Amino acid sequence: MTSEEMKGAYRAYIACLNKQDWENLHRYVADQVEYNGKTTGLKGYRAMLVEDFLAIPDLCFTITHLASDPPIIASRLAFDCTPIGQLFGFPVNGKRVRFDENVFYEFRDGKIQSVWSVIDKAAIASQI
Repeated sequence: MTSEEMKGAYRAYIACLNKQDWENLHRYVADQVEYNGKTTGLKGYRAMLVEDFLAIPDLCFTITHLASDPPIIASRLAFDCTPIGQLFGFPVNGKRVRFDENVFYEFRDGKIQSVWSVIDKAAIASQI
């Protein structure tokens, strides 16, 4: 994939997440996807995302930065949301919070094969 093809595929993946179109997630994510060094597989990855939306009903992935050096994409995602209960161990309980995620994706055969994610938990803690 070229850099521009990867960016297009990534934007389509983010749109899929925001629509919660789980039936089409396989179009963007490999069957044996890895998340932060562990193989979760597509089923586990999908379950993680479904849980995220249950915990954060107004979850929306907003791309603020995007860089591509095939086969890797680096993205900074911004979140402005109101989680219910706990979020990453913090008692948010419906309070609106803003935070960012820095994430790298490795593409293989046109799909996301590996994901490395770092969430700015300090930003959440400072808002509680």
